Amino acid sequence: MKRDVGAELDVEITAPTTLEFQIAVAPQPGAAVTESLSFILNGKEIPAADIQEITGEHGNRIHKFEAPVGNLKATYSASVVGQAEPAPLRDIDLSTYLRPSRYAEADKFYGFAATEFGEFADSATLLEKVSSWVGTRLSYVPGSSDPIDGAADTLLAGAGVCRDYAHLVIAVLRAVNVPARLVSVYAPGCQPMDFHAVAEAFVDGQWRVADATCLAPRQSMVRIATGRDAADTAFLDNHKGSINLNNMVVTATVDGELPRDSVDQLVSIR
Repeated sequence: MKRDVGAELDVEITAPTTLEFQIAVAPQPGAAVTESLSFILNGKEIPAADIQEITGEHGNRIHKFEAPVGNLKATYSASVVGQAEPAPLRDIDLSTYLRPSRYAEADKFYGFAATEFGEFADSATLLEKVSSWVGTRLSYVPGSSDPIDGAADTLLAGAGVCRDYAHLVIAVLRAVNVPARLVSVYAPGCQPMDFHAVAEAFVDGQWRVADATCLAPRQSMVRIATGRDAADTAFLDNHKGSINLNNMVVTATVDGELPRDSVDQLVSIR
């Protein structure tokens, strides 16, 4: 499988700031990756020496730099040939990803989740049931949620976008003792095309992906960043100053036909 992914962001900086981008794919051991990344500020490319690449948890790649007032254009492209090895497991993950977090407040769902899903014992069944339940309970409505909304807000609203679906899946899974986390991905076939967010749960000895939106086949997704929730995986963070995102274009394609997906399959991001 060959996957071509990329992103172009046009950012207006209205007050000097520090920017952090998470748009580059995570390390893909076992797959061949060619990529390019550039930042053009006021018509001039920012030198590589002025950009700090920070490696976060799970290989998240954060590109950080100081930016004065002006127009910034960020451009990233990558080709991924083959499939990466399954995501590794650390002992701490099975603790971290059972805890409540900023947008996946599992502690608010203990009683509710026990009532809705208490009859299911094994994690594979829970993953399928929770993902399907969220997919039918919510309506995908762009612009319907606020960036600060958590899983409880999403459940009450009954609508959201991909990150909202993922947060609700994660919160409910954690509430029934299944470790779960959020992954930002490039998702070939996704409509509308954008940076996509999915849930990932530890099931049958591996991290398995759940996409309650069913907007793209899971088999062709490419990992960008992994974390507790969207607070750890944002494609752009702004510290100190002020910015406006003028435009963003995300692309993700496969060479050939898209894989066929079914919600009852156990799939890993590779």
